[in-house]
Amino acid sequence: MSEAEKLAIEERIVEVLKTVYDPEIPVNIYDLGLIYRIELQPDATVEIDMTFTAPSCPAADFILEDVRTKVEAVQGVASATINMVFEPEWDKSMMTEEARVELGLD
Repeated sequence: MSEAEKLAIEERIVEVLKTVYDPEIPVNIYDLGLIYRIELQPDATVEIDMTFTAPSCPAADFILEDVRTKVEAVQGVASATINMVFEPEWDKSMMTEEARVELGLD
């Protein structure tokens, strides 16, 4: 896969990640800063490291499955592995400016 193809697939992945929401927060997981790493391999597999605002998130399983399903539906992606990580610990500074405004933090 060319660098241009890889970039286009990564952009599509980010777009679908922006459609995934924690049911308790009206901001998508990407803008919340919950996605730490997106790594697209030459064989079209994707590995994503993500976290949650709290380790005991009751919607964790639902959100992880939503991420995996949506990423695997992206044209050019063969499969996706979603890793839940807690290092570094998430904090509000990881949110985009748009997310902070949406939540009334700015």
